[in-house]
Amino acid sequence: MASKPHSFDVIIIGAGAAGLMCAIEAGKRNRKTLLIDKAKKAGPKILISGGGRCNFTNLYVDPEAYISDNPHFVKSALSRYTQWDFIHLLDKHHITWHEKTLGQLFCDQKAGAVVDMLLAECREHGVHIHMQEVIDDIQADNSHYLVRTDKGNYRCESLVIATGGPSIPRMGSTDFGYRIARQFGLRVIPTRPALVPLTFDPGAPDYPFQGLSGISLEVTATCAGHQFREQMLITHKGLSGPAILQISSYWKKGESISINILPDIEVAEWLQDQQLARPRIELRTLLAEVMPRRLALQLCEQLLPDRPLNELSKKDIHLITQQLNNMELHPSGTEGYRTAEVTAGGVDANELSSKTMESRKRAGLYFIGEVVDVTGWLGGYNFQWAWSSGWCTGQYV
Repeated sequence: MASKPHSFDVIIIGAGAAGLMCAIEAGKRNRKTLLIDKAKKAGPKILISGGGRCNFTNLYVDPEAYISDNPHFVKSALSRYTQWDFIHLLDKHHITWHEKTLGQLFCDQKAGAVVDMLLAECREHGVHIHMQEVIDDIQADNSHYLVRTDKGNYRCESLVIATGGPSIPRMGSTDFGYRIARQFGLRVIPTRPALVPLTFDPGAPDYPFQGLSGISLEVTATCAGHQFREQMLITHKGLSGPAILQISSYWKKGESISINILPDIEVAEWLQDQQLARPRIELRTLLAEVMPRRLALQLCEQLLPDRPLNELSKKDIHLITQQLNNMELHPSGTEGYRTAEVTAGGVDANELSSKTMESRKRAGLYFIGEVVDVTGWLGGYNFQWAWSSGWCTGQYV
């Protein structure tokens, strides 16, 4: 005979950023809360974030920095638990931080300090945490959920799914949350890797960066009406770096992207000025003054008319301008979930309350964090969504 299930008010599956925040807030309200995760340690994505320094939020959090089929969904949560609220929590625990570029905030201590802070808050508020415990089955009756694991059976009124998406599978990430959503009749928006390097077919005629792995330069990347100016890194497989990771969230297979290699220079006007000032200089020599030399040489060999400036025609200048200020590239794909920082798509936000994250179809069932169809920009936005959505749900479970 199966043992009688242990009863809790709230069970949260997933001890990542969103799950930990939700558990803390539920515990503060004296809800008997159980947090379950199959991993050995809590917060694995927190621990690797920001090169181990945890890019925990951004100074400029704004709903416009999030991608979702329901673009208004994030507004309520982000306004009720802000970046300043999380900063206040860090200050309470004497964790210091600094700003890098574009409002990105990082810990001065290692990322483990953030996980330790969240676990300390859980302990303070009586949260039960079960690590290395695998969910076998979830069932429901009219008012309760039964969670069966490899170590026991549990019963609760409120069930929170905070298991993230399949990005970075080496951290143990899976599609578990989507399977639970579908089990209870919720729609799942098709998922894809986001904040991920783009790949290109070797030898593609419109890809001029083959063999230039390791070169990095500041560019403006554009796709689907969105534009980011940051560093681009040429890799063995294609393109990476912050500008490319950002634009990858908007790119879909079959579409092109545009790269401005010289975002500070209006190339046509610049070349005309240089023709007057330095008519005999070779194009490759001139370009090597404003970009890495290896890149300048290869562009001149593959794409550009490599002649002295005084031999360039108006047609030549137009071609050079197009290639340098608005180079059109056709990625063949991405590096996939293996290197994607987040997952785009997920549980349809239209199926959830934007105030509580509760399913509109099933009382007592909540979805928070990355498992929901909400994808933030690179730079701390996805962690802020985790904190905000977790906090909001914690007020109601």
